[in-house]
Amino acid sequence: MSMESTAWHALYSSRFAQQERRPVSRAALLRIARFARGHRRPLIAFLVFSSILALLTVATPLLAGRVVNAIEDGAPARTVAVLAAVIAGIAVAEAATGLLTRRLSAGIGEGLIFDLRTAVYDHVQRLPVAFFTRTRTGALVSRLNNDVIGAQRAFSNTLSQVVSQLVTLLATLAVMMRLSWQITLLALVLLPLFVLPARRMGARLARLERERADHNAAMGNQMTERFSAPGATLVKLFGRPREESAEFARRAGRVRDIGVRTAMVQHVFITSLTFVSALALALVYGLGGYYALRGSLDSGAVVSLALLLTRLYAPLTALAGARVEVMSALVSFQRVFEVLDLKPLIAEKPDAAAVQDGPVSVEFDGVHFAYPPAEKVSLASLEDVATLDTRGGEEVLHDISFRAEPGRMVALVGSSGAGKSTIAALAPRLYDADSGTVRVGGTDVRDLSAASLRRTLGVVTQDGHLFHETIRANLLLPRPEATEAEVWEALRRARLRDLVASLPDGLDTVVGERGYRLSGGERQRLTIARLLLARPRIVILDEATAHLDSTSEAAVQEALGEALAGRTSLVIAHRLSTVRAADLILVLESGRIVERGTHEELLALGGRYEQLYRTQFDQSPSVPEPAAPTS
Repeated sequence: MSMESTAWHALYSSRFAQQERRPVSRAALLRIARFARGHRRPLIAFLVFSSILALLTVATPLLAGRVVNAIEDGAPARTVAVLAAVIAGIAVAEAATGLLTRRLSAGIGEGLIFDLRTAVYDHVQRLPVAFFTRTRTGALVSRLNNDVIGAQRAFSNTLSQVVSQLVTLLATLAVMMRLSWQITLLALVLLPLFVLPARRMGARLARLERERADHNAAMGNQMTERFSAPGATLVKLFGRPREESAEFARRAGRVRDIGVRTAMVQHVFITSLTFVSALALALVYGLGGYYALRGSLDSGAVVSLALLLTRLYAPLTALAGARVEVMSALVSFQRVFEVLDLKPLIAEKPDAAAVQDGPVSVEFDGVHFAYPPAEKVSLASLEDVATLDTRGGEEVLHDISFRAEPGRMVALVGSSGAGKSTIAALAPRLYDADSGTVRVGGTDVRDLSAASLRRTLGVVTQDGHLFHETIRANLLLPRPEATEAEVWEALRRARLRDLVASLPDGLDTVVGERGYRLSGGERQRLTIARLLLARPRIVILDEATAHLDSTSEAAVQEALGEALAGRTSLVIAHRLSTVRAADLILVLESGRIVERGTHEELLALGGRYEQLYRTQFDQSPSVPEPAAPTS
């Protein structure tokens, strides 16, 4: 490693080490050791070959000194040729060992990234919906990228560097002290001129880097929000384009200025440190030459000492900040563990059963429920807040009891916030009831397997969410094994076959982010087609027509008639016209069932339902009558 390379390494190490200084607990270290156990053999091999590589780097300067002595002493040409051949052999061995070390390092690092990413991804999928409603997606993705890579660096880079640099330092010091202890001490006296500026400049550059990262993050958030389909529409309708551009330009200009300052600080630092290294070499040659002329040191030793000087400064400079650098890398492990330590609220029993065959019922028996508080489902760092919201834990459902008979429709109506969507979330077990029982097919959902429950229940929500993939991929999500004929049949029943057939790419048409290349009614009908393809025995409709115009609603209602036919269903709707044909209507207020009955019975009762119905139809006399489900 050259003096300039040593300077760059010192700068980078100090600069990186300033990023995090949070302590790492002993328990975390033991957990990291257990996590790395699967990579034990390649890790040991990596450390062994790293040590061998460090020793090989010390051998070449010694042989170079012997070549100089051989030439000066007039040794036979054969001797010089043998020494040159040995140097060449060491170079080959060094290159081969370096390649092997790099291969082991890459295998350990990438394997660790794979293990961490899959562990976090699998764990996050088991977390409750409340986690996703509170977490900033970008912060969570960062844990899967930046922090996982930082954790990988602790093994594949930092740990190996500490071992190899320590071996190199000990070997170099031993050889240099043997050649000349006076020159060795002189080299050590000059070491602070390397270490102190590197740490000071590293801290300064770290501050600049943090500021630049903050501005880049702000610009990224601005672009993410403004460049999405709804965000761009909002800016065009209500935004202030000039002010938006000015704010973006201000941050981009600051990033530009920081980049210029960073480049200049780096150049000044490297130039000054290179000058110090040149001065150190001059002193070594001067003092070494003086000793050589006096006969107390041979010429080859002077050359060897000069070559060994870089192998002394590099490890000393690296090890000077090794503790902070190691701790900084290990902090990434802790940040990953924070996510892994969030407890999933839904746990499947080892002996979980399958839902019984045939038509199935849905039953709520004395159910009470409160959404979990933030401390149980989230992290302040993932919400981008200083402290978590202390609210939560208040009961939102009180003694809910009803039964949806097989093949029958139960409608849930009431004011916003009454608890309708919460009931719909308990049936597919997105949450578990705090007390009471939710049964599907007569069995407590907590005793059923998740796979069986997913096959039994199908849900259509009000936003009709689609992935930024093809129509085919979105449809096949619940049943990847479905045939082409089944896909087209589901589209026909959802009243979408002709539309999809008319598209240039047909089923391979990409729907865009959240399906925004389709109209609202088309998105909803596509989600209904997906549900039809899944063939669930229970259908849950959560405001499936809430945001549609009358024409789109009529088309969706037609498709819903296909989806509900012969299936047990829970239907949530603000538009009461959509639930008139329900076998049972439940009226909820403040998390309680205040009325129940058919449409006619509730109107005759003259209570809350009659009030909601009259108010809605007085304001919206043109709402179309729904197509009655066919059995």
